[in-house]
Amino acid sequence: MSGARVTRAVVTADVLDPDDHQRAVHDDAAGAVVCFTGAVRDHDSARSVRALHYSAHPTAEQVLADVVTGIAAESDGARAIAVSHRVGDLAIGDIAFVVAVSADHRRAAFEVCSRVVDDVKAALPVWKHQMFADGTDEWVGSA
Repeated sequence: MSGARVTRAVVTADVLDPDDHQRAVHDDAAGAVVCFTGAVRDHDSARSVRALHYSAHPTAEQVLADVVTGIAAESDGARAIAVSHRVGDLAIGDIAFVVAVSADHRRAAFEVCSRVVDDVKAALPVWKHQMFADGTDEWVGSA
């Protein structure tokens, strides 16, 4: 089997649900489902983070779809991929990024999931504005 279905590739202000992503990649032929969630943590290096805001370029969703579609086309053993990145104001603990992959076997599921995370983070035109507990802030390019 070569190639996977892309069941979701969205940039949204909505709350992300990892379980929904796992359901979106369900395939009776898949023996493995891997799900990655990226959450807002309370620190960046030694600095305490109190909140952050993600902004996206208007092309972000198309870039996301293109990246995921390219990976899906090359994926041997993967069945389906679902990816979402959140934008807007997020609090500590909120989920900012979800990737779910179903595959025939665990190795393909882990490998494809890892590649999606890395490639999306490298290409997606999303910027993170971090607000620190000491009152300072910082912009970080791309998710």
